[in-house]
Amino acid sequence: MEGHVRYSRREKNGGQQLQVSLSAPQAEELSTIPFAQRLTCTIDEACEVTGLGRTKLYELIGAKRIVTTTIGRRRLVVVRSLLALLDANISS
Repeated sequence: MEGHVRYSRREKNGGQQLQVSLSAPQAEELSTIPFAQRLTCTIDEACEVTGLGRTKLYELIGAKRIVTTTIGRRRLVVVRSLLALLDANISS
């Protein structure tokens, strides 16, 4: 199994656009961690996995029902808090 990751970035000062293409490692080299075992995920990943929209997710973060951490300007969701939220809703 072989794939490519492509992204492009435009410099802030209006410079040239940079394009990068990276080949993904072979399947036997690729080690993926099951979502439930990850420590953190991005907001987009949390939305995708829970089926919630960004607005609702941020409401839950504001209500302290989902724990996040910020590193630099990046906000990461603590996966355990997502799992606990879902477990609490299933138990009710």
